[in-house]
Amino acid sequence: MNAPVSRPLSPVTTSLTDLQLAIMRILWDRAEATVLEVQTRLRPERDLAQTTIATLLSRLEKRGVIEHRLDGRQFVYRPLVTEQEVRRSMVSELTTLLFDGSSAALMTHLLRTREMNPGDLDRVKRMIAEAENGSRRAPATANGSTPSEGSGDAT
Repeated sequence: MNAPVSRPLSPVTTSLTDLQLAIMRILWDRAEATVLEVQTRLRPERDLAQTTIATLLSRLEKRGVIEHRLDGRQFVYRPLVTEQEVRRSMVSELTTLLFDGSSAALMTHLLRTREMNPGDLDRVKRMIAEAENGSRRAPATANGSTPSEGSGDAT
């Protein structure tokens, strides 16, 4: 199975809804899926008709974030963008819209309004020190830690 193609996101792809993100997470997790497979994975939280899922997938495809191939009579969808690309794009848009483009204002807001998990502040301090020193380490995972640091919610 092919990995998502890395390419810059257009401004259109930055604003994904919760449901669109849930669908994208299924595609990122599975690498590809049919309408029925997406519906089955969504069903515990959302009981949506196959036609609704097909419409959502079609709209995501028109936006250029997924594509499909034909397998027999079924469309099989796969992501064209990575989760990291979508996250980067959406956080950038949020920072621009709510914090006048200031990453420092975003970080200040997060530090003052979110309860920190044990170790989160130490990870943030290390990341700041690394940024100041210009050093580069392994890319952060979805939760903001590097793969060797384990889990924690940094968002």
